Amino acid sequence: MKYKTIRYGFAAAVLLAMGCSSSRQHNFSEKNRLPIDRKVDSVLKLMTLEEKVGQMNQYNGFWDVTGPVPKDGQAAKKYENLKKGLVGSMLNVRGVKDVRALQKIAVEETRLGIPLIFGFDVVHGYKTISPIPLAEAASWDLEAMKKSAEIAAAESAVAGLNWTFAPMVDISRDARWGRVMEGAGEDPYLGSQIAIARVKGFQGDKFNEFRLAACTKHFAGYGFAESGRDYNTVDISDNTLHNIILPPFKATVDAGVLTFMNSFNELEGIPATGNSYLQRELLKKDWKFDGFVVSDWGSLGEMIPHGYAKDLKDAAMKAANAGSDMDMESYGYVSHLADLVKEGKVSEDKIDDAVRRILKVKFELGLFDNPYKYCDENREKEYTGKKEFHEGVLDMAKKSIVLLKNENSLLPLKKQGQKIAVIGALANDKTSPLGSWRIGADDNTAVSFLEGMANYKGNQITYEKGADVALGEPRFMLETKINTTDKSGFEKAIAAAKQADVVIMVLGEHGLQSGEGRSRSDITLPGVQQELLEAVYKVNPNIVLVLQNGRPLAIPWAAKNIPAIVEAWHLGTQSGHAIAQVLYGDYNPSGKLPMTFPRNVGQLPIYYNYKNTGRPSTDNPESVFWSHYTDIENTPLYPFGYGLSYSKFEYSNLKLDTKTLHKNGKIKVSVDVKNNSTVDGKEVVQLYIRDLIASATRPVRELKGFELTEIKAGQTKTVTFTINEKTIEFYSARKIWEAEPGDFQLFVGGSSMATLQADFNYSN
Repeated sequence: MKYKTIRYGFAAAVLLAMGCSSSRQHNFSEKNRLPIDRKVDSVLKLMTLEEKVGQMNQYNGFWDVTGPVPKDGQAAKKYENLKKGLVGSMLNVRGVKDVRALQKIAVEETRLGIPLIFGFDVVHGYKTISPIPLAEAASWDLEAMKKSAEIAAAESAVAGLNWTFAPMVDISRDARWGRVMEGAGEDPYLGSQIAIARVKGFQGDKFNEFRLAACTKHFAGYGFAESGRDYNTVDISDNTLHNIILPPFKATVDAGVLTFMNSFNELEGIPATGNSYLQRELLKKDWKFDGFVVSDWGSLGEMIPHGYAKDLKDAAMKAANAGSDMDMESYGYVSHLADLVKEGKVSEDKIDDAVRRILKVKFELGLFDNPYKYCDENREKEYTGKKEFHEGVLDMAKKSIVLLKNENSLLPLKKQGQKIAVIGALANDKTSPLGSWRIGADDNTAVSFLEGMANYKGNQITYEKGADVALGEPRFMLETKINTTDKSGFEKAIAAAKQADVVIMVLGEHGLQSGEGRSRSDITLPGVQQELLEAVYKVNPNIVLVLQNGRPLAIPWAAKNIPAIVEAWHLGTQSGHAIAQVLYGDYNPSGKLPMTFPRNVGQLPIYYNYKNTGRPSTDNPESVFWSHYTDIENTPLYPFGYGLSYSKFEYSNLKLDTKTLHKNGKIKVSVDVKNNSTVDGKEVVQLYIRDLIASATRPVRELKGFELTEIKAGQTKTVTFTINEKTIEFYSARKIWEAEPGDFQLFVGGSSMATLQADFNYSN
């Protein structure tokens, strides 16, 4: 492919003399990093202070870049800075034509010709949409999640993008927070394994034209926003920060993630964007992260209303000194950072460090070798919406479904001779199943539930809406208005239910009721849906409830009364096909909950790995002086790790090859799992450990291993785990990660409520 020579003055000659090669194997060893470090330094030496600051400036897409040049306003200022080489990255510019147009300006019209990096929120797909990340986490299938990220990377990369603001690895215990849909749930171990899989899926082993730089976000504590209210204050202990929140972040550093994003919240009174401990001491020094940190949208400027910065200049100074390398849409760096250096308030060494990190990522992506490597229109046409992508997201969707209840084996449905009434507006919705954070996708492109069911011809299906969930057409940037009054469709729905052998009710949240800025104080079925469910139940209790939602819901009435409940989340483009195949038994559900379902919102935050407290219970059943509610039991509605199958699994014969774990030693744990049914199935075998006595109190149990295994009907499989010192390490009272000597309990089973138990001791 021919393109104009990159015009960065003497830098081109310097790089050629050093043997600037094509996009290299993604290897983080010191031996292979040195050539890139030398190339980065050669460019850095040629840059003015203003050009360095420009690399730390990221702009949002601003005008029709293939059309006329803007004459005035903010877009004109951005365009002027772009031509001066004062922009390092763009976000929300997508499509090869627009990406190429902007890259052409940066490469061919600026003094040094340094290429731009183009970022976008490729969270669970670009045009072809996978299930929301929380749903994918319910699969506990790391290889499938890696493949899902590969699909998302490929389809967005051929659209000109080379950087995604994903994965989000925030641990959260509060379903009120709308962004739980974007993460992996409540557990740091599961979250860490999923984070690694997603980074590897996005980035791959080699940065070719089908891979993206990943971005771990949000650093750190965002998922612990008070009251589950987005952007709210975070106030947590050091123990919680290190043992619960940080492990997935550290896991992505070890996996080679190229970028980090800081978060909107404060931590210990300091906004994350200006938090030197998080960014300089922990991330860059202790963890040796050598990529760069980008702010979240406007978070640098938001330190002003936080009450931490006086004005934008003060905010720019504090963010740069704290280690925030790139400013997303605050305009603080490009407006003030050069002056701050000249005034001695920010050292140029810190600027150089930030720019080195940014340039290094651009070299990693191969943008200096070929700035237009992501700009092939033929490739964009060939790969967008590719058949293999749809097959991949369908596979992911089926694996993400969780069977919560199945009394009297109501499921799977019979394929012949039944009258089925389908009720619920979501059953006929082709946009809501795409979920939140799918801004590259087009509306009305999901397979609806009705369309999926239509593939099965043997039953008579009648559809009635019953009631709308949302009013109007929900939009990404606007509040979703919920139907709380219109019940005009109830009568027809009830009439259809009376005539049916089985009723399938598709209820839940609209896809834009979860996500950023979409916290809910009431996490029951929105609007009039609960009334609809109860009204239909009165005339026909033979109901399969299919839930479509982006967070755990409180559904105590349904859990008590409805015989079959399927958690189907927001499953993306192939949603309807996936659900229908599960309901008809062509796919045996194997999903397990990555987040606890509460009995009501008053239990939040609720999570399985809680502390025991000094008064966990009492021998006196009438006593009130213990840790409990007076109006509801402490247990969840559905616990972490829970999920049923059309198979029935039985656990037995738990064995440890030794009862003592020695320093540098290991224990082999084995358990027999039998499929005591006539249906082949998959089971997620889960290992939990409790540290009984420690220098700092430990949870009642913690996930320390899991194995997704396929077991044939009637077959017994022996599943094994290995425990070593690393398994029992935690951030102790001494403020270090260590394994402390003592006694431990071990649990194995199909959920966090596993009862099969063994004991062991650690001695160093």
